[in-house]
Amino acid sequence: MALNFRMWKKIRECVGIEDVHLHDLRHTYASILVEKGCSLYEVQKMLGHQTPKMTMRYAHLSAEHLIKAADLVAASVSTMKNA
Repeated sequence: MALNFRMWKKIRECVGIEDVHLHDLRHTYASILVEKGCSLYEVQKMLGHQTPKMTMRYAHLSAEHLIKAADLVAASVSTMKNA
């Protein structure tokens, strides 16, 4: 049975998330996959996107995730400097 708009609206009202749309969940899904280590290629295939560019529009990285990535580079540079 397909989820129709009225059913989705009622579900959102019952749980107090009236401003969440099904399409928002695709963005969240993609972002979680990328933050958990899936490649953009894997996410692209899972979402059925034709191009990586579209997938990049969906996969939003948190500031915390980007800081961790920058810290990895900093640690590598520090290791090379001390070698």
